[in-house]
Amino acid sequence: MSGIYIHIPFCKQACHYCDFHFSTNLKKKEQMLGAIAKELELRKAEFAGTTVETIYFGGGTPSILTVEEIEKLLGTIHQHYAVVTNPEVTLEANPDDLTGNKIEQLAESAINRLSIGIQSFYEEDLKLMNRAHNAQEAEDTLSQAIRYFDNVSVDLIYGIPEMSNERWKNNIKKALEFQVPHISSYALTVEPKTALKAFIDKGLVPHVDDEVAQAHFNILNETLTEAGYRCYEISNFGKPGYFSKNNTAYWQQKPYLGIGPSAHSFDGDRRGWNINNNTKYIKALEEGKLPIEIETLSKTDKYNEYIMTGLRTIWGVSLAKIAAEFGQNYKKYLESQAEKHLENHLLYIDNDHLITTKKGKFLADGIASDLFMLNLS
Repeated sequence: MSGIYIHIPFCKQACHYCDFHFSTNLKKKEQMLGAIAKELELRKAEFAGTTVETIYFGGGTPSILTVEEIEKLLGTIHQHYAVVTNPEVTLEANPDDLTGNKIEQLAESAINRLSIGIQSFYEEDLKLMNRAHNAQEAEDTLSQAIRYFDNVSVDLIYGIPEMSNERWKNNIKKALEFQVPHISSYALTVEPKTALKAFIDKGLVPHVDDEVAQAHFNILNETLTEAGYRCYEISNFGKPGYFSKNNTAYWQQKPYLGIGPSAHSFDGDRRGWNINNNTKYIKALEEGKLPIEIETLSKTDKYNEYIMTGLRTIWGVSLAKIAAEFGQNYKKYLESQAEKHLENHLLYIDNDHLITTKKGKFLADGIASDLFMLNLS
């Protein structure tokens, strides 16, 4: 199985917390789409002999594209790649782009999964984050989306300054009222060089509180588990049959192509990342060049990545796989490093797999870093 991720680097406006690569200047949109199509063509040999099972439009804000522009890019993929009969095709979308007519058009296209960036159903949260939609648009969009799409995912953000536990519970409750089968939820993080960081430094916005975020995560996990969702990855909850195939492939370290400026790729042995400059990206592709840097992963790199991704999921880290693919030294090191986390009930072993406990789930990234191998190649 392989996947294709397409990064659409445009947004109507900049969210205060976002550090992804995007531009609010749409003047080069047509050139950008031409360059993305060219990159798809130039890189087809990388997927020779394999089939594409997932296609994911991310960004940025891919819903800023017209349905015709999306279909043209999908046509380019089908022209140059072997695609399964019913691939999972996801479009990240913002509520302000999803008019009733747009949703109907998307439902008639090859898009079969919508990932909608609601973030919050409260006006004060949306204003703090500088989202382009309002609370009423969020509800109206979901009402329309679930009429035309079976597979809808909602994004929510917790740990927002001054968000009480009660307000967070109401956000979750509101999402559940729409009976969406998938919810992705992330803690608000303060990234360098973002407007949010500047506001916090100036005292205009309170600091993000890690303890509040952990409390919100626990509420999220308990509420969604009771509602029949499975936390199959720390930030992702799905009903049976609705786990994101695209995201699951990332966490299970399956190969994927990242197309577009700043997009990352992985083939099992190497990681690549495209230049994060729209003008330079377009210019390179117009000259028939790939604006990509590539790193070959060492055995230790692969081990560390497997630990990081595995501990974030319900599948955990296979001790047998560690021994088979990396050797007994790695397995012994992992068991030694994991011992204290097992004693503290942050990890447990099930069927020879190392898995985070309910208590350890929110701390998975920190636990993983403690299990990383630093001194072997």
